[in-house]
Amino acid sequence: MTHSYSNILIHLIFSTKHRTRNIKPIIKSGLYGYMSGVFENIDCYPILINGASDHVHALFGLSPNQALADVIRTIKTNSSKWVHENFPVFSHFGWQEGYAAFSVSESKREHVIAYIQKQEEHHKKQSFVDEYVAFLKAHRIPFDERFVVEKMEDAEIVGSDEEQ
Repeated sequence: MTHSYSNILIHLIFSTKHRTRNIKPIIKSGLYGYMSGVFENIDCYPILINGASDHVHALFGLSPNQALADVIRTIKTNSSKWVHENFPVFSHFGWQEGYAAFSVSESKREHVIAYIQKQEEHHKKQSFVDEYVAFLKAHRIPFDERFVVEKMEDAEIVGSDEEQ
């Protein structure tokens, strides 16, 4: 065979640094659009990117030529740089070091898309931490609560309400 074919769907979740609510409406659509372009530039195909003010969900197809950790590092590095360059008031914007990534079967693709589309509505009822822990448990991923349940007491919220 001269070509590689795959359908490796990944549901990626990661949060802002210290889980600050810095994904303001003023940057949200541009940020997600930029992230889509980064996925495409590294031979992955974005299906849907959405989230809440403190985290992002992305469903994408992983290229057979890319390692997952490299893709995530590229997405986070480039999107953080994009925010800094386009919105200087968000100079403290950054992403949390870790992430969660789950394989998605083609038969569950539409279910995951629907879930990601409803993020803002969903998080009116459930916190990000509760959602994240539920995902880890559902996928039987062992975790250390010290690294998941981070307190937000010292978190800096960047940007004014006027920018929302």
